[in-house]
Amino acid sequence: MAKLDIPLILIGALASAALLIPALDVGLGKARNAKFSGYFTLLILAFALLILTIGGLGLVPLDSSVPNLVQNDLLGVFFSFVVILVALLVTVTSFDYMKDNPNVSIYYSLLLFTSLGMVVLSFAVDLLMIFVAWELMSLPTFILAGFKKGDKLSNEAAVKYFILGALSSGVLLYGMSIIFGLSGSTNLNVVLNSLTNISPNMIPLAGFGAVMLIAGFGLKLSIVPFHMWIPDAYEGAPTTVSALLSAATKKAGFVAAIRVFAVLFPLLRFDLSMSLAIIALATMTLGNLSALTQKSITRMLAYSSIAQGGYLLIGLVVLPTSTLGLSGLLYHSLNHALLQATAFIAAAVVRYKTSKTSISSYNGLARVMPITAFSLMIALLGLVGIPPLNGFWSKLVLFTAAADGGFAWLALGGLVNTAISLGYYGIIVKRMYMDEPAEKVSIKEPFAMAAVLLITSAIIILTGIFPGPVFEFASRASTQFLSGI
Repeated sequence: MAKLDIPLILIGALASAALLIPALDVGLGKARNAKFSGYFTLLILAFALLILTIGGLGLVPLDSSVPNLVQNDLLGVFFSFVVILVALLVTVTSFDYMKDNPNVSIYYSLLLFTSLGMVVLSFAVDLLMIFVAWELMSLPTFILAGFKKGDKLSNEAAVKYFILGALSSGVLLYGMSIIFGLSGSTNLNVVLNSLTNISPNMIPLAGFGAVMLIAGFGLKLSIVPFHMWIPDAYEGAPTTVSALLSAATKKAGFVAAIRVFAVLFPLLRFDLSMSLAIIALATMTLGNLSALTQKSITRMLAYSSIAQGGYLLIGLVVLPTSTLGLSGLLYHSLNHALLQATAFIAAAVVRYKTSKTSISSYNGLARVMPITAFSLMIALLGLVGIPPLNGFWSKLVLFTAAADGGFAWLALGGLVNTAISLGYYGIIVKRMYMDEPAEKVSIKEPFAMAAVLLITSAIIILTGIFPGPVFEFASRASTQFLSGI
């Protein structure tokens, strides 16, 4: 039976499409290519999602032609599915949001390049391949964050993001060079075997390398203290790009961290677990407390994203001792991607139609933009973890894994932070449904945006009522991965 080489297929499809779109500006002209590029991007991403679905359901055996560089496993399939799904939602939303931009074909090309980087990062098992994929994912997002060239906030966001991104890449490469020096290889499987036999005198150096890797990954994972760029970047970037950064690139960062730290944990298990636990608690606490004081919806969602990064980090904390922890990380990654993308897309609709981002502009939103208000309410309540929405179940799995893994205090911290988050999520819902709007004239919601919001809201509700299939997929992926290390 033929085997499915998902990384190779997706690399070929995404790279070819990303290079073709700007080239068609010459043949078709900018005006005609602007509309074509959006639908073409949607077609390519839908094809990628279909291939990943076939692989995830196990309809065709998985295989890789370059196993030393990319590992065609369910872990990579799961995270690739998450990031491609978000990219597809962002693409559809951008039909309206970016239609007046003269460089829209370049926008879609950059979106595909970012998707390519995220997919390669999801499957990469070599340090150099991880670094190349990291840069392929990051460089287009620097440009996308500053895509509104005439906006000072957008320019500021892009500059801050670029500077910290360059610093992050340098630190990440330095950590990788230390690991290479200790193991003599960049392949993670070889590194794992080599590090278990290194001299005890070299263990402190390995620990320093691990710290450098945490710092390098920290930018994309939005963990404290590497979160400083996020509020400004999400505020200044086009809101559709903010959705991509929050819901997709962070997840690609987590899959790279999972593969790397799974190698380091056998050597540095206890110290690394405690360090990550402290960082996780600090991240969720700072994110939630900061979100309480925000007056802009995008900045509030940015700090919310930071807090959610803390919850996701719990899965890495208990990685050496709990299969449930990794399953919870994967499960919450998909749920959070849907919830955060829905929230940012709803904010994009409001910004597109009213040019406002202030929280006060959401007063009475349910009366003038009912679909947007309903979808935003579903997303926010899901982010809190209100049952039966999907966010409840994945948070429950993560907190249970923390308690079972000897970090009951971290699970308690997660519960307290969940209660804190209800304060700022709840105030938005209250404003939308209980306050009077400034203008009572109904606002027409763009068809594509409204359709995306209704679809994602339905998925959030259905995967909350029937959590089994998604959790089973996450469990199969985590079990396969942990059994192979």
